[in-house]
Amino acid sequence: MSKVKTAGIIGDLEYKTAKVKVFYWLYFAIMVCVSLICILPPVWVILSSLKDIKEFYAIPPTIIPRSLHFDKIWNTWNEFRFLRYYANTSYLTLGTVAFTVFFNGLAGYFFSKLKPTGSAFFFLLILWTVLLPNTIGIVPLFSNIVDFPLLHINFTNTYWPLWFLAAVNPVAILIFKNFFDTIPASLVEAAHIDGASKIGIFLRIVLPLSIPILITITILTINGVWNDFFWPYMILKDQSKWTVIVAIYNLRSTLPADIQFLGLTFAIVPPVLLFLFFQRYIVQGYAIAGGVKG
Repeated sequence: MSKVKTAGIIGDLEYKTAKVKVFYWLYFAIMVCVSLICILPPVWVILSSLKDIKEFYAIPPTIIPRSLHFDKIWNTWNEFRFLRYYANTSYLTLGTVAFTVFFNGLAGYFFSKLKPTGSAFFFLLILWTVLLPNTIGIVPLFSNIVDFPLLHINFTNTYWPLWFLAAVNPVAILIFKNFFDTIPASLVEAAHIDGASKIGIFLRIVLPLSIPILITITILTINGVWNDFFWPYMILKDQSKWTVIVAIYNLRSTLPADIQFLGLTFAIVPPVLLFLFFQRYIVQGYAIAGGVKG
Protein backbone atom coordinates (compact mmCIF):
# COMPACT_ATOMS: atom_id res chain seq x y z
CA MET A 1 0.00 0.00 0.00
CA SER A 2 1.37 3.40 -0.99
CA LYS A 3 2.19 5.83 1.74
CA VAL A 4 -0.40 8.58 2.27
CA LYS A 5 1.15 12.01 2.59
CA THR A 6 -0.49 14.00 5.35
CA ALA A 7 -0.26 17.62 6.36
CA GLY A 8 -1.78 19.92 8.92
CA ILE A 9 -2.62 18.63 12.39
CA ILE A 10 -1.81 15.01 11.45
CA GLY A 11 1.84 14.30 10.76
CA ASP A 12 3.56 11.26 9.27
CA LEU A 13 4.33 9.72 12.66
CA GLU A 14 0.78 10.17 13.98
CA TYR A 15 -0.68 8.66 10.81
CA LYS A 16 1.13 5.38 11.44
CA THR A 17 -1.02 4.64 14.50
CA ALA A 18 -4.27 2.70 13.97
CA LYS A 19 -6.52 5.19 15.79
CA VAL A 20 -5.28 8.12 13.75
CA LYS A 21 -5.73 6.16 10.50
CA VAL A 22 -9.33 5.35 11.43
CA PHE A 23 -10.00 8.97 12.34
CA TYR A 24 -8.35 10.20 9.13
CA TRP A 25 -10.38 8.01 6.77
CA LEU A 26 -13.59 8.50 8.76
CA TYR A 27 -13.17 12.24 8.50
CA PHE A 28 -12.38 11.86 4.80
CA ALA A 29 -15.57 9.83 4.26
CA ILE A 30 -17.65 12.44 6.10
CA MET A 31 -16.20 15.21 3.91
CA VAL A 32 -17.01 13.22 0.78
CA CYS A 33 -20.62 12.81 1.95
CA VAL A 34 -20.91 16.52 2.76
CA SER A 35 -19.47 17.40 -0.66
CA LEU A 36 -21.97 15.14 -2.42
CA ILE A 37 -24.86 16.69 -0.46
CA CYS A 38 -23.73 20.14 -1.61
CA ILE A 39 -22.94 19.19 -5.21
CA LEU A 40 -25.79 16.85 -6.17
CA PRO A 41 -28.74 19.35 -5.98
CA PRO A 42 -27.26 21.89 -8.45
CA VAL A 43 -26.01 19.08 -10.70
CA TRP A 44 -29.52 17.56 -10.69
CA VAL A 45 -31.04 20.94 -11.56
CA ILE A 46 -28.63 21.41 -14.48
CA LEU A 47 -29.18 17.90 -15.87
CA SER A 48 -32.96 18.08 -15.41
CA SER A 49 -33.12 21.36 -17.31
CA LEU A 50 -31.69 19.60 -20.38
CA LYS A 51 -34.18 16.73 -20.35
CA ASP A 52 -36.96 16.25 -22.85
CA ILE A 53 -40.28 17.59 -21.51
CA LYS A 54 -41.75 14.09 -21.26
CA GLU A 55 -38.75 12.79 -19.39
CA PHE A 56 -38.80 15.85 -17.14
CA TYR A 57 -42.31 14.99 -15.92
CA ALA A 58 -41.72 11.22 -15.90
CA ILE A 59 -42.60 9.29 -12.74
CA PRO A 60 -40.36 8.00 -11.25
CA PRO A 61 -37.87 10.69 -12.26
CA THR A 62 -34.61 9.75 -13.94
CA ILE A 63 -31.41 10.74 -12.22
CA ILE A 64 -29.26 10.46 -15.34
CA PRO A 65 -31.08 11.86 -18.41
CA ARG A 66 -31.70 9.47 -21.28
CA SER A 67 -31.09 12.35 -23.70
CA LEU A 68 -29.74 15.88 -23.40
CA HIS A 69 -31.26 18.71 -25.45
CA PHE A 70 -28.63 21.43 -25.55
CA ASP A 71 -30.68 23.41 -28.07
CA LYS A 72 -32.98 24.42 -25.18
CA ILE A 73 -30.15 26.56 -23.77
CA TRP A 74 -29.93 28.83 -26.79
CA ASN A 75 -33.68 28.95 -27.37
CA THR A 76 -34.42 29.90 -23.75
CA TRP A 77 -31.59 32.43 -23.69
CA ASN A 78 -33.00 34.24 -26.72
CA GLU A 79 -36.72 33.86 -26.02
CA PHE A 80 -36.59 35.30 -22.51
CA ARG A 81 -33.71 37.71 -23.19
CA PHE A 82 -31.46 36.50 -20.39
CA LEU A 83 -28.61 38.57 -21.84
CA ARG A 84 -30.35 41.68 -20.51
CA TYR A 85 -30.67 40.18 -17.03
CA TYR A 86 -27.00 39.11 -17.15
CA ALA A 87 -26.05 42.67 -18.11
CA ASN A 88 -28.13 44.08 -15.23
CA THR A 89 -26.57 41.67 -12.75
CA SER A 90 -23.07 42.43 -14.04
CA TYR A 91 -23.67 46.18 -13.76
CA LEU A 92 -24.99 45.75 -10.21
CA THR A 93 -22.00 43.56 -9.40
CA LEU A 94 -19.43 46.10 -10.59
CA GLY A 95 -20.95 48.85 -8.48
CA THR A 96 -21.25 46.59 -5.45
CA VAL A 97 -17.61 45.51 -5.70
CA ALA A 98 -16.50 49.15 -6.02
CA PHE A 99 -18.53 50.27 -3.00
CA THR A 100 -17.49 47.24 -0.93
CA VAL A 101 -13.78 47.58 -1.60
CA PHE A 102 -13.52 51.36 -1.37
CA PHE A 103 -15.77 52.21 1.58
CA ASN A 104 -15.17 49.10 3.71
CA GLY A 105 -11.47 49.25 2.90
CA LEU A 106 -11.44 52.92 3.87
CA ALA A 107 -13.15 52.06 7.15
CA GLY A 108 -10.59 49.32 7.81
CA TYR A 109 -7.81 51.80 7.08
CA PHE A 110 -9.45 54.32 9.43
CA PHE A 111 -9.58 51.84 12.33
CA SER A 112 -6.18 50.27 11.61
CA LYS A 113 -3.87 53.17 10.75
CA LEU A 114 -5.53 56.49 11.60
CA LYS A 115 -7.05 55.50 14.97
CA PRO A 116 -8.42 58.87 16.11
CA THR A 117 -9.81 59.27 19.63
CA GLY A 118 -12.89 57.12 20.14
CA SER A 119 -12.26 54.89 17.10
CA ALA A 120 -12.05 51.76 19.27
CA PHE A 121 -15.56 52.42 20.61
CA PHE A 122 -17.01 52.89 17.13
CA PHE A 123 -15.23 49.77 15.89
CA LEU A 124 -16.82 47.85 18.76
CA LEU A 125 -20.23 49.18 17.75
CA ILE A 126 -19.68 47.95 14.19
CA LEU A 127 -18.73 44.50 15.46
CA TRP A 128 -21.86 44.39 17.61
CA THR A 129 -24.01 44.85 14.49
CA VAL A 130 -22.86 41.39 13.36
CA LEU A 131 -24.83 39.94 16.28
CA LEU A 132 -28.09 41.62 15.21
CA PRO A 133 -30.56 39.64 13.05
CA ASN A 134 -30.61 40.77 9.43
CA THR A 135 -34.39 41.15 9.53
CA ILE A 136 -34.28 43.84 12.21
CA GLY A 137 -33.38 46.57 9.71
CA ILE A 138 -35.72 45.66 6.86
CA VAL A 139 -38.53 48.10 7.67
CA PRO A 140 -36.42 51.21 8.44
CA LEU A 141 -34.09 50.55 5.53
CA PHE A 142 -36.90 50.10 3.03
CA SER A 143 -38.70 53.22 4.30
CA ASN A 144 -35.50 55.22 3.75
CA ILE A 145 -35.19 53.80 0.24
CA VAL A 146 -38.72 54.89 -0.67
CA ASP A 147 -38.25 58.34 0.91
CA PHE A 148 -34.58 59.13 1.47
CA PRO A 149 -34.15 61.41 4.53
CA LEU A 150 -33.71 65.15 3.88
CA LEU A 151 -33.47 64.77 0.10
CA HIS A 152 -36.86 63.00 -0.20
CA ILE A 153 -35.71 60.93 -3.17
CA ASN A 154 -37.32 57.61 -4.10
CA PHE A 155 -34.52 55.15 -4.90
CA THR A 156 -36.73 52.23 -5.96
CA ASN A 157 -35.96 50.84 -9.42
CA THR A 158 -32.36 52.00 -9.08
CA TYR A 159 -29.22 50.15 -8.03
CA TRP A 160 -28.10 52.86 -5.61
CA PRO A 161 -29.71 51.32 -2.48
CA LEU A 162 -27.98 48.00 -3.16
CA TRP A 163 -24.67 49.79 -3.57
CA PHE A 164 -25.24 51.81 -0.39
CA LEU A 165 -25.93 48.60 1.54
CA ALA A 166 -22.65 47.14 0.28
CA ALA A 167 -20.75 50.21 1.50
CA VAL A 168 -21.17 49.13 5.14
CA ASN A 169 -20.27 45.49 5.68
CA PRO A 170 -19.01 44.75 9.22
CA VAL A 171 -17.35 41.48 8.20
CA ALA A 172 -15.49 43.15 5.32
CA ILE A 173 -14.42 46.00 7.59
CA LEU A 174 -13.05 43.50 10.13
CA ILE A 175 -11.16 41.58 7.44
CA PHE A 176 -9.68 44.76 5.98
CA LYS A 177 -8.76 46.11 9.40
CA ASN A 178 -7.01 42.90 10.46
CA PHE A 179 -5.01 42.75 7.25
CA PHE A 180 -4.06 46.43 7.34
CA ASP A 181 -2.70 45.87 10.87
CA THR A 182 0.04 43.72 9.30
CA ILE A 183 1.25 46.56 7.04
CA PRO A 184 4.25 48.24 8.73
CA ALA A 185 3.38 51.60 10.22
CA SER A 186 6.77 52.88 9.02
CA LEU A 187 5.53 52.81 5.41
CA VAL A 188 2.54 54.94 6.29
CA GLU A 189 4.67 57.35 8.32
CA ALA A 190 7.25 57.66 5.54
CA ALA A 191 4.54 58.46 3.00
CA HIS A 192 3.06 61.03 5.37
CA ILE A 193 6.47 62.69 5.81
CA ASP A 194 6.83 62.84 2.02
CA GLY A 195 3.63 64.87 1.88
CA ALA A 196 1.11 62.20 0.87
CA SER A 197 -2.44 62.80 2.02
CA LYS A 198 -4.31 60.24 4.11
CA ILE A 199 -6.51 59.23 1.19
CA GLY A 200 -3.43 59.14 -1.06
CA ILE A 201 -1.69 56.76 1.35
CA PHE A 202 -4.76 54.54 1.30
CA LEU A 203 -5.01 54.45 -2.50
CA ARG A 204 -1.32 54.34 -3.41
CA ILE A 205 0.24 52.31 -0.60
CA VAL A 206 -2.29 50.39 1.49
CA LEU A 207 -4.49 49.00 -1.30
CA PRO A 208 -1.61 47.90 -3.58
CA LEU A 209 -0.15 45.96 -0.64
CA SER A 210 -3.50 44.25 0.01
CA ILE A 211 -4.02 42.36 -3.25
CA PRO A 212 -4.78 38.94 -1.62
CA ILE A 213 -7.54 40.39 0.56
CA LEU A 214 -8.88 42.53 -2.29
CA ILE A 215 -9.17 39.45 -4.51
CA THR A 216 -10.92 37.47 -1.79
CA ILE A 217 -13.39 40.24 -0.93
CA THR A 218 -14.10 40.81 -4.63
CA ILE A 219 -14.81 37.16 -5.35
CA LEU A 220 -17.06 36.74 -2.31
CA THR A 221 -18.89 39.96 -3.18
CA ILE A 222 -19.52 38.85 -6.76
CA ASN A 223 -20.82 35.52 -5.53
CA GLY A 224 -23.08 37.26 -3.02
CA VAL A 225 -24.57 39.59 -5.65
CA TRP A 226 -25.41 36.73 -8.01
CA ASN A 227 -27.14 34.84 -5.20
CA ASP A 228 -28.90 37.82 -3.63
CA PHE A 229 -32.68 37.82 -4.01
CA PHE A 230 -34.44 39.71 -1.22
CA TRP A 231 -33.23 43.29 -1.69
CA PRO A 232 -33.16 43.21 -5.53
CA TYR A 233 -36.70 41.81 -5.45
CA MET A 234 -37.88 44.52 -3.04
CA ILE A 235 -36.23 47.41 -4.88
CA LEU A 236 -36.15 46.54 -8.61
CA LYS A 237 -39.78 46.55 -9.74
CA ASP A 238 -39.18 47.52 -13.37
CA GLN A 239 -38.46 44.51 -15.61
CA SER A 240 -35.69 46.41 -17.38
CA LYS A 241 -33.80 46.48 -14.05
CA TRP A 242 -34.29 42.86 -12.97
CA THR A 243 -31.32 40.70 -12.05
CA VAL A 244 -31.13 37.04 -13.10
CA ILE A 245 -32.56 35.71 -9.83
CA VAL A 246 -35.39 38.24 -9.74
CA ALA A 247 -36.26 37.57 -13.40
CA ILE A 248 -36.50 33.82 -12.81
CA TYR A 249 -38.80 34.36 -9.84
CA ASN A 250 -41.04 36.94 -11.49
CA LEU A 251 -41.36 34.94 -14.71
CA ARG A 252 -42.10 31.65 -12.98
CA SER A 253 -45.82 31.76 -13.84
CA THR A 254 -45.06 32.11 -17.57
CA LEU A 255 -42.25 29.56 -17.74
CA PRO A 256 -42.66 25.77 -17.95
CA ALA A 257 -41.00 23.90 -15.12
CA ASP A 258 -38.13 22.64 -17.28
CA ILE A 259 -37.41 26.19 -18.51
CA GLN A 260 -37.45 27.41 -14.90
CA PHE A 261 -34.78 24.83 -14.15
CA LEU A 262 -32.81 26.07 -17.13
CA GLY A 263 -33.12 29.61 -15.80
CA LEU A 264 -31.76 28.41 -12.47
CA THR A 265 -28.87 26.89 -14.41
CA PHE A 266 -28.14 30.31 -15.88
CA ALA A 267 -28.01 31.65 -12.32
CA ILE A 268 -25.89 28.81 -10.94
CA VAL A 269 -23.16 28.60 -13.57
CA PRO A 270 -21.39 32.02 -13.18
CA PRO A 271 -20.78 31.77 -9.39
CA VAL A 272 -19.68 28.14 -9.75
CA LEU A 273 -17.19 28.96 -12.50
CA LEU A 274 -15.94 31.94 -10.51
CA PHE A 275 -15.35 29.80 -7.46
CA LEU A 276 -13.63 27.01 -9.42
CA PHE A 277 -11.22 29.42 -11.09
CA PHE A 278 -10.43 31.49 -7.99
CA GLN A 279 -10.86 29.07 -5.08
CA ARG A 280 -7.11 29.21 -4.41
CA TYR A 281 -7.33 32.96 -3.76
CA ILE A 282 -10.38 32.49 -1.53
CA VAL A 283 -8.58 29.94 0.64
CA GLN A 284 -5.47 32.12 0.81
CA GLY A 285 -7.55 35.15 1.72
CA TYR A 286 -9.33 33.32 4.52
CA ALA A 287 -5.99 32.02 5.79
CA ILE A 288 -4.55 35.53 5.81
CA ALA A 289 -7.64 37.05 7.41
CA GLY A 290 -7.72 34.39 10.09
CA GLY A 291 -4.02 34.33 10.75
CA VAL A 292 -3.21 37.99 11.14
CA LYS A 293 -3.30 39.68 14.49
CA GLY A 294 -6.45 41.75 15.07
